[in-house]
Amino acid sequence: MRIEQIRQRLRSFGAGPGHEYRVLRLWSQALPQGSGKRKPEDYLPLGVRNALPALEADLQGLARLRSKHAGEDGSARLLVELADGQTVESVLLPRKGLCVSTQVGCAVGCVFCMTGQGGLIRQLGSAEIVAQVALARTLRPVTKVVFMGMGEPAHNLDNVIEAIELLGTAGNIGHKNLVFSTVGDRRVFERLPLGVVKPALALSLHSTRADLRARLMPRAPCMDPAELVEHGERYARATGYPIQYQWTLLDGINDSDAELDGIVRLLAGKYAIMNMIPYNTVDGLDFKRPPTERAAAIARSLQRRGILTKLRQSAGQDVEGGCGQLRARDLATVTAPAKAEPVAWLVAQ
Repeated sequence: MRIEQIRQRLRSFGAGPGHEYRVLRLWSQALPQGSGKRKPEDYLPLGVRNALPALEADLQGLARLRSKHAGEDGSARLLVELADGQTVESVLLPRKGLCVSTQVGCAVGCVFCMTGQGGLIRQLGSAEIVAQVALARTLRPVTKVVFMGMGEPAHNLDNVIEAIELLGTAGNIGHKNLVFSTVGDRRVFERLPLGVVKPALALSLHSTRADLRARLMPRAPCMDPAELVEHGERYARATGYPIQYQWTLLDGINDSDAELDGIVRLLAGKYAIMNMIPYNTVDGLDFKRPPTERAAAIARSLQRRGILTKLRQSAGQDVEGGCGQLRARDLATVTAPAKAEPVAWLVAQ
């Protein structure tokens, strides 16, 4: 379901723009439709009031909690069931953050990600994306939403932009606290600057070598890392938000000194933050996180060389809930890839 369909449904019952805004505001903020000083009978047309119970039931059915897995770091992995029985993952993050999914599955096929192993099943409608926020807000406050869950937001651009615009207005999320994460797609750089709500941008880099990056993300748009950074820099300067470059640290794959030199060449002087994220181990995939000391040394080295770097940890590692693992375990139909093969062909020059 798309947000526009909700609007059309409300209009069919006699709602005006102000009535639509009220209903969408209360829903996206997980508040009862009777909330506020003005009661529905004092404000909403009779047709809308009569339709509200059925509409509320349908909105609640867009995203239901299948299971919750709390992590020791204050995060919680949520397995969310959609109205058609498909499932996606959301993550409650420390400090009132939420990571949401934009697709069931993903077509990019990142070799280190469980979600990428099964391909794309379907897109999420914009209302299903917002419904994850509404669901999370029944559990704890949410003031930041990152589009970094299952799926590639650029492959579902219309729905993601529609969700962002609602969350950045009626949903009461600050624009810089809406973070659009992508592997890099030229359409993103064309469309996002035109929006009413301009989100912050996170770009998945993972390597400064075009050949290695293509192996890590085999079905990402063909874009040289230097071109990706150029697009990112223009967006950063236009919005006033630094670009967050994402780098999943894979032991023996993209943690070499040569890669660090490449990062410095690409990002020196750029309005950017480098997020170094040690790999979150996934059952059946033969990738490893580098030793803690090595990851910390990488972050320190980049920081000394003028690159603002943050060493981050994937939330909820102790519950092994990342990269589509909750969904995979729920389906119980995942076939593990052959051991050691990924590393062998990734490190080949």
